[in-house]
Amino acid sequence: MEDDINLFLADEKADAPVAPRYDPWKVMVVDDDHGVHELTSMVLRRFRFEDRELEVISGYSGAEARVLMQEHPDTAIMLLDVVMESEQAGLDVVNYVRDALKNNKVRIILRTGQPGVIPELEVITRYDINDYRDKSELTRDKLITAIVSALRAYRDLDRIDKNNSGLEMVLEATGELFGTFSEHKLALEVLRRLDVILGYNDLAASDRVSGFAASSRRGAWEIDAGTGVFARCVGQEVSKSVQNDVWAMVERVLTSQRPCIEEGRYGFLYAGNGREGKIFFFQRTMPFSELDLRLLNIYLTNVHLAFRNSQLHREVLAAQKDMTITLGEIIEARSSEFGNHVRRVAECSRLLGGLLGLEEEELEWLYMAAVLLDLGKVVMNDGVFFGSETPIGDKLEQIRQHTVAGFNMLKVSSRRPMQIGATVAHQHHERWDGKGYPQGLRGQEIHLFARIVGLVDCFDALTHHRVYRPAWSREEALEFIRKSRGTQFEPELVDLFFANLEELFAIQDRIPDQEAVMVS
Repeated sequence: MEDDINLFLADEKADAPVAPRYDPWKVMVVDDDHGVHELTSMVLRRFRFEDRELEVISGYSGAEARVLMQEHPDTAIMLLDVVMESEQAGLDVVNYVRDALKNNKVRIILRTGQPGVIPELEVITRYDINDYRDKSELTRDKLITAIVSALRAYRDLDRIDKNNSGLEMVLEATGELFGTFSEHKLALEVLRRLDVILGYNDLAASDRVSGFAASSRRGAWEIDAGTGVFARCVGQEVSKSVQNDVWAMVERVLTSQRPCIEEGRYGFLYAGNGREGKIFFFQRTMPFSELDLRLLNIYLTNVHLAFRNSQLHREVLAAQKDMTITLGEIIEARSSEFGNHVRRVAECSRLLGGLLGLEEEELEWLYMAAVLLDLGKVVMNDGVFFGSETPIGDKLEQIRQHTVAGFNMLKVSSRRPMQIGATVAHQHHERWDGKGYPQGLRGQEIHLFARIVGLVDCFDALTHHRVYRPAWSREEALEFIRKSRGTQFEPELVDLFFANLEELFAIQDRIPDQEAVMVS
């Protein structure tokens, strides 16, 4: 698994180089003396701590301090006067920040010009402050010393907070990934969640994560999903749509199957199982911190597991699909409706479902439900389908019972595909106007999958031979569908059907009827 997770430095030459941006440390000065603001700003004007400047925010009363702290919850230090509009205005601000705003990170340095009003010991013990200074003591050097000490404390608290927040986001992101079984959707979700995990420190828009996921097709790596600057590259070859240095890194990792690290931008590559796996690449202008890399290692280990889980899910789904198709073929052969009717219905239903915007997993459920629509026919008397003296009308009445029989057989399963199959088997002969069978449902009361399958099943049945009538021409069947718009079939679904006839016909032509093999 360690070989699947490769951290590397990306080259910063491509596009216009952008210097990393670091937000300044916010220092809030709250004092009713304008001279204090001017002096503090002058002393701190050129000061930098860990390569970040200071942003001085000024407030002139306790009431203004409350508003400013709501607007700037990420303030690192508050230099707070005690006596302003009242003798303990500053102390009231301390209580508001700690109790009402629940802000325990900001370092509060109380400054007073009247140290005798409230004794220092009482202030230190009763109020959640970090320092208490007489204004006359705060010379330039002492002010900077106090600022550096407070910034270090704030930085450490901020790291702990971000570590906790980052871990929470990793856990949340991982949970979302394990609920995603579509490979394309999972890849896109991985990239989007990276932006969330690495963006918890409020990066500027230009510093957000850009990434892509790519798979090998026809001997070339093509981008399946992309975010940021790579969003426009979906469907293109990696080698032709990304910068040369990025492609060179991808090639080296594919060749060596080892981590790749270079000077410049930081990035990440998830190689999967070599050239048969899925490649992930992402980058951002701002370098990753040690915390970022720790969170990424945790997250991307879980990404590996999520893809394994998705693969196993698809294998189970494929096995269910194969068994379902086999069962559908047995039903066809027994009912003399041989010739791949259920395959055509399933393929056409999936086509319409995709055009309606159903998710990939829903389309698989729709496919299997369509294959099982006539399951109830397996328990019917042979005389219904093969030669007998039973009148055609009686045969049709018996055939109608297959909806209930199929529902009863499938409803006992707790599996989602079987539950949906039970619904479709039960409802695919209901009508939009409520005159169908067996329940007389109307409109939206009929499940969407049953409405889709019912329309496709009718058209395919009309255009192929049945024991009780010869096949209709496509023109005759289409005319029937057109006249049944709004009565037997949902109007919007009929419109979608006619808008995509060419693709529907292509499916019919690709899966033609076969001769029946009759068993005596």
